[in-house]
Amino acid sequence: MNRTVHLVDLDGLVGQEVGLSDWITVDQSMIDAFANATNDHQFIHVDPRRAAAETPFGGTIAHGFLTLSLLSSMNYACLPTIAEQTFGINYGFDKIRFMAPVRSGARVRGRFRLKAARFRGHDMVMTTYDVTVEIENERKAALTAEWLTISQFDPKDKPAAA
Repeated sequence: MNRTVHLVDLDGLVGQEVGLSDWITVDQSMIDAFANATNDHQFIHVDPRRAAAETPFGGTIAHGFLTLSLLSSMNYACLPTIAEQTFGINYGFDKIRFMAPVRSGARVRGRFRLKAARFRGHDMVMTTYDVTVEIENERKAALTAEWLTISQFDPKDKPAAA
């Protein structure tokens, strides 16, 4: 985690890029492990020879949901922590688009822009991020998404103006 922000400062970050992760290599062993975890063994993911011969990708590609799942790691690596937060949860996504395949061996990174931050009740703040997962040396992104998270905090820490 790169830095800490306070609840009172969230509004000032809306509209700004708040995180850019390091590159992550999506290799065949990662793809195979994900295939085993999800029981999705479609040949385009796990059979390099067949994928090279029968698809336009030139080899295997990562599952779209693998690329999406990497957002958690990217988040922890680059998004600021809310100082008053006691814990955070994944609330979901409003939009996810898989724009381009991630070929085995490619490197990806996440770019996060804070779209909104709003208080929910007396002890939670919901943040919405516009997220792009970029593929190194590719013009087109792997995916774009609107990601919603909720941070729980002690109500005594809530800013008076919120």
